[in-house]
Amino acid sequence: MSDTDHFESFVREHQDKVYATALRILGNETEARDVAQETFVRAWHHWDDVSSSTSAAGWLKTVARNQCINLLQRHRARWSNFTDLSPDDPSEPGFEGTLSVPEAQSAQLLTQEQRVILGEAVATLPPDQRVALVLYHFEDMDYGEIAREMCVSLGKVKTDIHRARRALYKRLQPLRDDLGC
Repeated sequence: MSDTDHFESFVREHQDKVYATALRILGNETEARDVAQETFVRAWHHWDDVSSSTSAAGWLKTVARNQCINLLQRHRARWSNFTDLSPDDPSEPGFEGTLSVPEAQSAQLLTQEQRVILGEAVATLPPDQRVALVLYHFEDMDYGEIAREMCVSLGKVKTDIHRARRALYKRLQPLRDDLGC
């Protein structure tokens, strides 16, 4: 099998996981596809090392996550130039999109309908809160790692996660009450 054929097989094997990682963090399908594509371009450039690595899947996930964080930081830098526009405005186009909830262990007990509801609720969070929450709960990063990756203080990460959880609780509580939970 040629390197090209082997790489094509590698992409097919890992593309869904890479895309899902990017989509959870970014909440935007187009940007997630771009990040996934760039991740595999980088994999091709490092193919000699990646192809023989037993940790290639972890490497891909790390590259995708770092690219997402870099993209979000570029968005934040662009918005800081405009004092009359707020990047935390969830109605602002381009900041929100459909967010799928992963088939993670903690979510395996959820029905498809519950996953959709949770995904929609997470998608309504302001970008900083959403990213911090996703990195913590779905990417298993600790507060310090998130702070370093997002170039923010540890206090901001803790505050963003706390506010995100509180917002989700308020948004989902009426549904829990309706279900008698």
